[in-house]
Amino acid sequence: MLLACRSGRREDMGEIDVQIPEQFAGLVDEDWTRAVVSCVLEAEALSPPYDVGIVFADADTVRQLNRHYRGVDSPTDVIAFYMLRNRAADPSFPLPPHDPTHLGEVIICYPVAVEQAREQGHAVERELALLSIHGVLHLLGYDHEQPVEEMEMRRREAELLQACFNESGGSS
Repeated sequence: MLLACRSGRREDMGEIDVQIPEQFAGLVDEDWTRAVVSCVLEAEALSPPYDVGIVFADADTVRQLNRHYRGVDSPTDVIAFYMLRNRAADPSFPLPPHDPTHLGEVIICYPVAVEQAREQGHAVERELALLSIHGVLHLLGYDHEQPVEEMEMRRREAELLQACFNESGGSS
């Protein structure tokens, strides 16, 4: 899969830190992941400076995070820890004017992504892109707790997947 949109140099994009544990080395492409995240941020009109972290993890690590932060004792596909104020937060808290905006961290469970790709009948790369998009959208304030929010988030995910990969929305 080739990305349809790619921004310029890394410093032009902001800081996108991708962490891939040794056990997944060679299975996840750091530059490709950074390009997917950059495509989403560009499409969402987020201007640098910013920084965001994308972490690929094993099922046990994600299960522990899910249990600790969400009270669910099982692994999940993606967890996002956002740093931006959400829509309902008090806007009076000042942020430094010239420092990078730390969007947060997206934790993707690689084994769950592989299983979901198999179940959906598409490439692991497509599933990783979808999970990256989903996580970054959470960092930017999207949610899916209510049906209307879920419809909007799913619609935006599909648009961004198409924009990033110039695909028609079908499985690859």
